[in-house]
This record gives sequence, C-alpha cells and structure tokens, in this order.
Amino acid sequence: MTKRAAQSPVRRGARSPAPAVDTEAGGAASAGSHTSGGVATRPALSALQDRFIATWGQMGSTWGISRTMAEVHALLYIAGEALCTDDVMERLEISRGNASMSLRALVDWGIITRAHKRGDRKEYFQAEQDPWTILRAVVAERMKREMHPVLAGLAELRDAGAGSSVRAEGEHAADAQLVPHAAHAPNAADAMQGFNARLDAMLAVLGTLSELADQFLPMPSEQLRAAASMLAGPAEPTFTPTHTPTHNSGPELYAQRAPAPRNGDEP
Repeated sequence: MTKRAAQSPVRRGARSPAPAVDTEAGGAASAGSHTSGGVATRPALSALQDRFIATWGQMGSTWGISRTMAEVHALLYIAGEALCTDDVMERLEISRGNASMSLRALVDWGIITRAHKRGDRKEYFQAEQDPWTILRAVVAERMKREMHPVLAGLAELRDAGAGSSVRAEGEHAADAQLVPHAAHAPNAADAMQGFNARLDAMLAVLGTLSELADQFLPMPSEQLRAAASMLAGPAEPTFTPTHTPTHNSGPELYAQRAPAPRNGDEP
C-alpha cells in the first residue's frame, strides 16, 4: 500500500480502518468517527456518500461533462459544506490540475460558488443545495451548449432547402415543356419538398422545447416545482388502514387491500 493510500480512504476500493479515538483529548470525537478531507464523517456515512458520488459520476456522461466533474459536484453537494481544493483532491484522489479544472467549470455552470473562511487564505467552494436551482442551471447550460446551436444550424439548412426547392421546381417545369412524359416522372422538386417537410417537423419539436425552457427556467424554485407537479398529475393513492392493526387483524386488512373480483372470477 502506498503512503497516500494509507493516509486517506480510497473511494474506489477498500477503506482504511478508522483511527483510534483519543479519549483523553477531551472526548470531542465519538467512537467510530474520523476526519477525511476536512469533513468529519462516520464510516457508514462516508460509504453512503461514496455511493452517491459514484452514481452521480456515472450520470455525468449524459450531461455531456466528464465523470470527474460530476463527482466533484456530487461531493460538494452531499457534503453540505464548503470544501477547498485540497479537500476535494484528498477525498476523490485526483490531481490538483483535475480538481481545479472541474471546480472552475462547475462555477461557470452556476451550480457551485466560491466561498471564504475567516482567517483562512484558501479558496473554498460550496454547492447549491436546492435541487430545482441545480436543474435550472444544468438545463440552461445544456440549452446554450447544445440546443441553441442545433436550432441555428437547422434553421440555416431550412433556408438553403427553400432556395433549392424553388430552383428544382423551375428546372422540372422546363423539363416538362421539352419532354412531355417528364411531368409525371419523379423529380428533384418532390424530393426537396419531402426533405423540407421532415426538416420543418423536426424544427417544430425542437423549437417547442426551446420555448418551454425559456418559459420555465426563469421561474423561482417554488413555482417551477408547482408547475412540474401539475404536469406530472396527481400521485397514485396509497392504501391507508381504517383502524389500528392488531395481532389478529391480518385477514381484515387483507380483505381491504384485495381488489374486487371481476365477472366470472371465483369469489
């Protein structure tokens, strides 16, 4: 085991046992707790945090960002407090350059902010804790990076297709005058019209999504949550017993939960 692995828990492998608690130092630390990366955690909590970080990192590729960047954001979010670059490096076991690059990118995305601690010259970072604010920031950034360039490119392509369609119709009309049977033959004008129709349908869908984003993203979190709940519809009702269960109330509770028999079914 290397010296580094012996000093800090390894996220993608077995963890080092928690150090012994010095009960003579004032008893401030509880049994089974340890400090990693400036964050006081217990082994069980640390393991759960690592699972969240790994899961969030896997999802990062669907955002179009690196796994490391997603894991840095996950650490800052789940830790619930400001961490410095050294904390991030130690916990995730990444290089300083990788940590710094990921932190700068997350600041640009607007889902983490810089913070300072009194008496400490280090620069700290803290994650936005409201999931709806995080969602707005991620969607807005993806719209800017992905949707808007695609819409601009398709619109330019549609303008080019419209001009080509006019030229193709003129060429087909000229051919029909020279060769009578050419008027009934497949022509470039029909193919161009089909191309433009399919392109218009795609532009309509993407344009609608862009307009929805423009309407929903400026909303405060509470309004966005209410709008999303309304679109999702009412939740399915859950079974609620009409009386307090007792040791002999199993059959009665089962009878309440069992669905009514259909026609032809045995009672």
